[in-house]
Amino acid sequence: MVDRFGALAHAQRMQVFRLLAGRAPAEMTPGEMVERTGLPASTLSAYLARLADARLIRARRDGTRLYYSVQPDTVREMLEFLVFDCCNGQPELCEPLIRKQGSDVMQDTFKVLFVCTGNSARSIIAETLLRELGGARFEAYSAGTKPFSELNPHAVEMLEGLGHDTSGLRAKNISEFESGDAPAFDFVFTVCNRDAGEECPPWEGQPVSAHWGMPDPVKVEGTDAEKALAFKEAYRTLRSRIEAFVNLPVSSLDAVSLQSAVDAIGEERAAE
Repeated sequence: MVDRFGALAHAQRMQVFRLLAGRAPAEMTPGEMVERTGLPASTLSAYLARLADARLIRARRDGTRLYYSVQPDTVREMLEFLVFDCCNGQPELCEPLIRKQGSDVMQDTFKVLFVCTGNSARSIIAETLLRELGGARFEAYSAGTKPFSELNPHAVEMLEGLGHDTSGLRAKNISEFESGDAPAFDFVFTVCNRDAGEECPPWEGQPVSAHWGMPDPVKVEGTDAEKALAFKEAYRTLRSRIEAFVNLPVSSLDAVSLQSAVDAIGEERAAE
């Protein structure tokens, strides 16, 4: 146990461990970790080896590539070790502190809002995907910042062609979710394109928020084939992000780790 804590008693090794913990149970490649931490590849390799020797992380090889992930059983053992003698043999007294660390996210169902400019394509696609990929764990909503909008027919046609149910979809203005009886959102993701000057308003309250910006396929000009390709690319990007999001251990992450994780999803997919 001392060896395990010793492996974490180094600022950069701790940085690598926290990065992997924030992605749990998903895996990361060394290349992804180099990009996220800025560490030289050789240095990162040494840190990963030390963490693996302490059984804090595990490595999995797939062909020529290595994938790393946190060892949850080892982390659990370390926590049990720390609180075994807590409060004169009453470890249950530590439970309120543990609950407090995750109090912002400990629940069964999470309400998620996707915001873009028109609520005609990107946020509508995201809402549809989360409803189907998130199952009962998530309630998906979407809205736009324009005073009025309508569903883009190309977006609807693409979703239906891919087998998605579009019967309940409608374009909504963000004001619909700003009234007193609106849902209290746990997550708000903006998918508008700041680089193109689109407005991405901040959301009041305390939801976990992240900017998952991307180009608007509605604005693509050209042939029907070029327009269709733009919608398919938007769909692919959003599906990749939402698959990563629904695989996060939301209920077991503290607020800081959860914020880092959703930020990373937007950053990594934007760089692809």
